Amino acid sequence: MIFIFLCLVVLAAFVAFNSARKKVDQHNTIFRSGMLASGVIMTFALILLVAQSFTIIPAGHVGVIDFFGTVSDNTLGAGINIVNPMAKIVKYSIQTKEMKEQMSVLSREGLTIGLEISVLYRLNPDSAASVYKKISGGDYETIVLVPQFRSISRSVTANFQASALYSTEREKLGVQIQTELSSIIGPRGIIVETTPLRNVSLPSQLTEAIEQKQRADQESQRMEFILTKEKQEADRKRIEAQGIADFQKIVASGISDQLLRWKGIEATMKIAESPNAKVVIVGSGKDGLPVILDTK
Repeated sequence: MIFIFLCLVVLAAFVAFNSARKKVDQHNTIFRSGMLASGVIMTFALILLVAQSFTIIPAGHVGVIDFFGTVSDNTLGAGINIVNPMAKIVKYSIQTKEMKEQMSVLSREGLTIGLEISVLYRLNPDSAASVYKKISGGDYETIVLVPQFRSISRSVTANFQASALYSTEREKLGVQIQTELSSIIGPRGIIVETTPLRNVSLPSQLTEAIEQKQRADQESQRMEFILTKEKQEADRKRIEAQGIADFQKIVASGISDQLLRWKGIEATMKIAESPNAKVVIVGSGKDGLPVILDTK
């Protein structure tokens, strides 16, 4: 419409300029100002008319060409593009966007769970023309992404137990939502990069029960560690006692009465040879060993 309007302005300015020029030729200097104004208007309109043949697509965007209802499958890339001035150019962002959702969903056992989840997505540049043609107003986020994201999040969460979402199952939930969402909206030109779980709010009674179970499990593991340690210590002492008993048995088997008497005689001789004052009574002790009395 702007192009047609500018064409009419140029045509009108040209007619006015030509009419003023003829009158200037007839009356020499009359209508000269009118001719000048018409020339300025025509020049300015021509500049705008030429500008309509160029369009600028921002970085991270593509342009869809709509020529009176005929949509080209070839999109325009970022930068300056030469286009049909009578065509409509619709610009779409292909940058990654984030959408956050907070919803109440049901678990497998029917408990209500508060789910805070995001989806990172972007438009496939090769599908921009298809999105414009097949989705009303080209608003794929409101019409396709949001309803499908909410529906799939609820249906997938219903396959998980609430207690499982308190542990590493949360990651599996996010991956499964991403997989199913991609399979549904991917063919429509929307790329789902990831669906991270931001927060999972479980019922207070369930949260308390899970925490109590975890504390009980930790206490059980601690007692198991203590019992294992005590068992190892008992085994160590048993091995040590067995070693001492074996040593005593070996030593006892090598000692005889003759050896003990001989060792006693050796000790008596060493004592008798010492300079200390003493009285030695030979043959009066047990087994005939001497009795030693200190005179001090």
